[in-house]
Amino acid sequence: MADIINLRQARKDRVRAEKEKTAETNRVLHGTPKAVRDLAKARKDKLETRLEEHKLEDGDK
Repeated sequence: MADIINLRQARKDRVRAEKEKTAETNRVLHGTPKAVRDLAKARKDKLETRLEEHKLEDGDK
């Protein structure tokens, strides 16, 4: 026989899990110092720039 599940409690548990996931994302985003965020952004921008520089152009010949 299957376990009895309280649907109201299951719904609340699901909402709590979603809120916890959002909170974890916010902790990572807002918990890092500005210098670290700026460094990560600069590295990402530099990587994207290097990738763009190495792409082959489509020549209309």
